[in-house]
Amino acid sequence: MVNLEQIQQDVSNLPEEAQILVTDFIESLKKRYSVAEKQESTSDINLNNNAEDWADFIGCMEAESDLSENYKTYLRQKLDEKYNNH
Repeated sequence: MVNLEQIQQDVSNLPEEAQILVTDFIESLKKRYSVAEKQESTSDINLNNNAEDWADFIGCMEAESDLSENYKTYLRQKLDEKYNNH
């Protein structure tokens, strides 16, 4: 059985930097196992559409700030540039 009091004492005796690492590790485990529980309890959830899965792509490219509103305009311009300038 896990002795939580001993773990708490051990962590409190660590330097602050190590305590932060332990906290980060625990948060990582919580995320991993909460996702695993969701997969087991709800089979119809598609975790690939989870916003967290897309977090690695934030900032990976540049685009116009109003792209979400005017994407058709930008697409039309790019297609015209590509196909009308042969």
